[in-house]
Amino acid sequence: MDIEDLFIKDKIDLLNRENHLIDDIPGQKFIVISEFTLQSGVILKDVPVAYMTWGELNEEKSNVILVCHIFSSSADVSDWWGPLLGAGRALDSSKFFIICFNVLGSPYGTASPLTVNLETGEPYGPDFPITTIRDDVYLHRKVLDLLKINTIALVVGGSLGGMHALEWAMLGSNTVRNIISISSSGRHSAWGISCGEVQRQIIYLDHRYNGGHYAKDCSPEVGLCVARMSAFLTYRSHDSFVSKFGRRSNSVCGTKSRISFELTSRDGFQSCNYSSEDGYDSDSTLDTFIIGKKDILASIGYHSGVAIGSSRKIDGSGSMVFSAQSYLRHQGEKFAKNFDANCYICISKKMDTHDIAHLRNSSHEKCLNSIEQPTMIVGIESDALFTICEQEELATHIPNASFYKIDSYDGHSGFLIEFDQLNLMIGEFIKNNLSEFTSTTN
Repeated sequence: MDIEDLFIKDKIDLLNRENHLIDDIPGQKFIVISEFTLQSGVILKDVPVAYMTWGELNEEKSNVILVCHIFSSSADVSDWWGPLLGAGRALDSSKFFIICFNVLGSPYGTASPLTVNLETGEPYGPDFPITTIRDDVYLHRKVLDLLKINTIALVVGGSLGGMHALEWAMLGSNTVRNIISISSSGRHSAWGISCGEVQRQIIYLDHRYNGGHYAKDCSPEVGLCVARMSAFLTYRSHDSFVSKFGRRSNSVCGTKSRISFELTSRDGFQSCNYSSEDGYDSDSTLDTFIIGKKDILASIGYHSGVAIGSSRKIDGSGSMVFSAQSYLRHQGEKFAKNFDANCYICISKKMDTHDIAHLRNSSHEKCLNSIEQPTMIVGIESDALFTICEQEELATHIPNASFYKIDSYDGHSGFLIEFDQLNLMIGEFIKNNLSEFTSTTN
């Protein structure tokens, strides 16, 4: 490690001094941009950018696939799109150099509310400025310039990542040769903006939020948990929940039950202390219950009729928690322990700003018409967040677009579940448009 590398490491350690989530993503690389001007005119200084790579750059540095991550994820593609990554898969690291950048506002390494502002010596917190999809693209373009990468063979992303992919497309075919946008849009819809607003208001209502000024050991976990539960309803579908859970419940009876528990309430959470004679497992509640574990603690959110700070035991007459409730509560609690409320608000607002026509002196349709690269648009019929109509609009107005549908009743989350379909779709698109890298002779 040379002196420059040591300097960057020291600066990264300083910038991320208060970021308790940074260690969740091992193996990241960092570049610090000394100064970056946002679309808003705000100038950020000492901007860390986290990224991860797989595969090797060819001599011409032309075999680059840029993957844009989703809302709640990091630059570690293997964590959330692992079945698509690796030799022989759609994102073939034996043929391509795969790179993914963490976005502004995320808690996983790039500048965010958790980053220390070196001018004040304290984390930005709620003072971190609003950033846009375009800000991310321009910042990541700067990093590619430093890596001496001038052309990207393919940009691919879903949801938030699809927004980034379409914004990358606006830089032209000399910069980006091919585009894949999955379950996304060229501009965030009124429906999407409204869903985000509800989630933000839930966080604001947590008394621990305190205008965004909170310590990491006293963060608004309740608000973040419930916001995630609300968001999860937009990620899945009616049919998905009915099929997976139906009206199944985790009944709590008297002495005949294998499971007994005590309900307690503290800091806005009602918690369940579970004990089991022989363990309990249900695929409908994921790992809310763990086989062979006793005295499991699982937060299950607010409970009407139970005051904060009180406790009571379920009586012999029994009570129940439906499997669908348990699943949502589990997802919310797990997320709240691994994300940050200010970062959640920051990325949510970023999505609201998304409009490829903004400041381009052109209509949305004309901007889509100007995308000349081969483009793959992927939609899901059951997606209620980024509807199939929005995907059809993209495919209709982008001149060189092909339209694919993922067959899934899992709603928006389908592109994080139906990996076999995506491997085939993306693999076919790459084979047709980047054959110089995929042909057997190469």
